[in-house]
Amino acid sequence: MRAYERFLNYITYDTQSDESSETCPSTAKQKDLGALLVKELKEIGAENVFMDEFGYIYATVPASEGAEKAPVLCFCSHMDTAQEMPGKVTNARIINNYDGSDIVLNEAEGIVTDVKSFPQLSECIGDDLIVTDGTTLLGADDKAGIAAIMCAAEAWISDNRASVRNPKLAHPEIRILFTPDEEIGRGPDHADMKKVNAAYGFTVDGTGVDHLQYECFQAAAGYVKIHGTSVHPGSSFGIMKNAALLAMEFQSMLPVYENPAATKDRMGFFHLTGMTGTVDNAEMYYILRDHDRSILEHRKDVFRKIAELMNLKYGENTVTAEITDSYPNMIEYILPKYPFLLDAAREAIREAGYEPKETPVRGGTDGARFSEMGMPCPNLSVGGYYCHGAHEFASIQKMDSVVTIIEGTAARLAK
Repeated sequence: MRAYERFLNYITYDTQSDESSETCPSTAKQKDLGALLVKELKEIGAENVFMDEFGYIYATVPASEGAEKAPVLCFCSHMDTAQEMPGKVTNARIINNYDGSDIVLNEAEGIVTDVKSFPQLSECIGDDLIVTDGTTLLGADDKAGIAAIMCAAEAWISDNRASVRNPKLAHPEIRILFTPDEEIGRGPDHADMKKVNAAYGFTVDGTGVDHLQYECFQAAAGYVKIHGTSVHPGSSFGIMKNAALLAMEFQSMLPVYENPAATKDRMGFFHLTGMTGTVDNAEMYYILRDHDRSILEHRKDVFRKIAELMNLKYGENTVTAEITDSYPNMIEYILPKYPFLLDAAREAIREAGYEPKETPVRGGTDGARFSEMGMPCPNLSVGGYYCHGAHEFASIQKMDSVVTIIEGTAARLAK
């Protein structure tokens, strides 16, 4: 079975996660897809297949002949989809032999994926593309990754006894891990790394087909609480402290051009993600990001010092600022000791006919947390583009190439 055939089935399952939920998985419906994946893994002959109480799926593919002593390698993708749009796909269609023109997703709603706004379409001319009608996500992030791993596993198992004669399918012992709740930042939270027990791994969760990602943001979350003083406005002179106005003042003291809309490449930012406020109380939620740990530490200092300055101005404990680390830059865990992982992936990408694109992720991956937890974990692509929105699409041919890249990477780590 080809990757796109599995993918078209997986996307009919609504697996949208929910950041307001305190359960794991955050939505029980993620386990519906999980049950299907367990069934399919058992059918193709994987070993030690199970889904735990938290919705994590574990499976093993035994090493091919001659690779039994190679370190265990993990491939990981996530089951959930993002919250920006509905995640249950009932409207997918295939555009055969894409000709490079704008794609009308939904004529009635006027939803068009135009080449000018979505230039990566030009990378897929001649491919067969999978799209929706623009009213839901497609879910290539990350069901295309799951499909690719499943296809590689099927090939490894069906050809296991012949792998000595087919070195392209040689592989170490493979551990498969499918996680819930990646889209809400909780993917590794309940992963049992003793059950995974892999020396290193790859997430399969990147855009396009040729990206190799091993650097991401250093990340922290900021929370600001402002305590105001409310009195009748007619008699408030010298008494009132309007918490909502103080929240605006706090934001105005941050560097004006260091927000996501004004940054790119390796530039970091302060990002106000939400706020509420009245005269009495105000709350502000931030994410702080930078690729360089020392610069992120400086951002944290700026954040705290603004609170200190405002407390000097308006009184002690008027403003409290809390910062919590979210995830690390995985390059710190990968590059010093595990450059051979990157070499293996580069060679596999080139063998598949592409030149690796190695750009830092302006975000995070499950791999960043897994790297911190002791399993160095760069990221490979899935064959999908423009995730988290109505214009998401996937290329059937590039999904096939991702399977080839997974197999090629594993073969180079079987030695």
